[in-house]
Amino acid sequence: MTRYDKRVQALAVGLAALAGYVDALAFVHLGGFFVSFMSGNSTRMGVGLAQTSRNAQIAGGLIGLFVAGVISGSLVGRVTGRHRRAAVLAWVAFALVVGATASALGFSRVAIAVMAIAMGAENAVFEQDGESRIGLTYMTGNLVKTGFRLTDALLGGPRFAWGPYMLLWVGLVAGAAAGAVLYPAYGLGALWLAAGAAAIGAVAALKL
Repeated sequence: MTRYDKRVQALAVGLAALAGYVDALAFVHLGGFFVSFMSGNSTRMGVGLAQTSRNAQIAGGLIGLFVAGVISGSLVGRVTGRHRRAAVLAWVAFALVVGATASALGFSRVAIAVMAIAMGAENAVFEQDGESRIGLTYMTGNLVKTGFRLTDALLGGPRFAWGPYMLLWVGLVAGAAAGAVLYPAYGLGALWLAAGAAAIGAVAALKL
């Protein structure tokens, strides 16, 4: 994260907020499942398997869709090359439009499935050499890096190197709060805002 300039860092924080927003919509709609936080779904799947609960099927299905989204985003990025970030975000925006449209037509399950695909694809925005250089939909790694950088600061290292990682976490939390606030009024129709944000991100990525 710290190797990127401020504009790219700002884009990453915005995309983390987008992930939190979409995840919160799904979380409230599904009653405790996620479309971007697969560690949570993995725990629910494990518990569901132990309890022979249908929750294991729901969580497993979302995990599979998320991985499919990662593959789709990676393929888009590798095909488009130089403009990979913008292309991947355009694909995310399109997927969210499909999800919002499906919700408007009453196909909420389709909407949720496409949301999981979109969130998986978002992780390909900063893919390099087969790895996501910036975690956008999961914060555990960023919080660990925050802790490491704070340790460095306490021992005389760079004083604010922890800031960018903390901002990613703040972005995701802020996005999740916004999603939770808007869901009671708009339901999954609030996905239109997410689609617009992803489209703006695609334009911003082109300029970067």
